[in-house]
Amino acid sequence: MNATKPIEVLLVEDDPGDELMTREAFEDNKIGNTLHVVRDGEEALDFLYRRGAHQGAPRPDLILLDLNLPKYDGRQVLERIKADSDLTHIPVVVLTTSAAEEDILRSYQLHASAYVTKPVDLEQFIAAIRKIDDFFVTVVRLPRS
Repeated sequence: MNATKPIEVLLVEDDPGDELMTREAFEDNKIGNTLHVVRDGEEALDFLYRRGAHQGAPRPDLILLDLNLPKYDGRQVLERIKADSDLTHIPVVVLTTSAAEEDILRSYQLHASAYVTKPVDLEQFIAAIRKIDDFFVTVVRLPRS
């Protein structure tokens, strides 16, 4: 376990199974980070702008963003984050089932920090989440909000 301060992670995910696997990856890895979960693009923006039920929400240090979401899709959420001077510094990892080249290209055009295709296998999924977390917690220097 690394001695750095735990980070606030926002998971934007509408699939309860993928949410559960992400929570398990955090718990299994003894990750001390706080995982906040929102289930659609509108709720993600409410969390980031601290509106409605999310007043007082912490500013996330890292966002794990699914592309295929209800209300606003992940591309729209990513575009809003990267166009806002108060949010643009937050790394956004697109975590999605899509392996489509146009989704990958569009995500990077919108300034995603990384694009990860969700593995279907549970163990591989958990390993992928651990690697993302390890990278952003132990390797990368994140700006402090």
